[in-house]
Amino acid sequence: MTAPPLSLAEVAALARAAHAGQTDKAGRPYAEHLQAVADGVRARGGDEEQIAAAWLHDAVEDDALSQRWLREAALSRRTKDIVLAVTKRAGEPAEAYAERVLATPGALLVKEADLAHNADPVRLAVLDEATRVRLTEKYARMRALLGLRR
Repeated sequence: MTAPPLSLAEVAALARAAHAGQTDKAGRPYAEHLQAVADGVRARGGDEEQIAAAWLHDAVEDDALSQRWLREAALSRRTKDIVLAVTKRAGEPAEAYAERVLATPGALLVKEADLAHNADPVRLAVLDEATRVRLTEKYARMRALLGLRR
């Protein structure tokens, strides 16, 4: 018997719990980033599968949840595929990462919302100059590789 699919509220709660105690580079609770990306996907017209993936977009990459958990979770195949597409792999060239995102239906919108929040000038303003410059360049390069305009 297959478990019913997780609701968006359940996915959000799982993501918040998985990242509990983590902070972003600015020292803010990591769940704020997850919420912002999910909200960004929703504002860009994303569907429930994409919003669920937005909540989970860093979970495997940050080892907050395992790939096995993701495989076994009561989520759609598309949501799982998007999460895996936006999960960076150690040593992976940015070009290969961008190709995978572009090749996975629904993943580009999630990555676009992620980059938008990561590159938010208000968020970056609290970082030291060297980190701010490095991240601004990194995010601009990824936007270019993905064909995203400002």
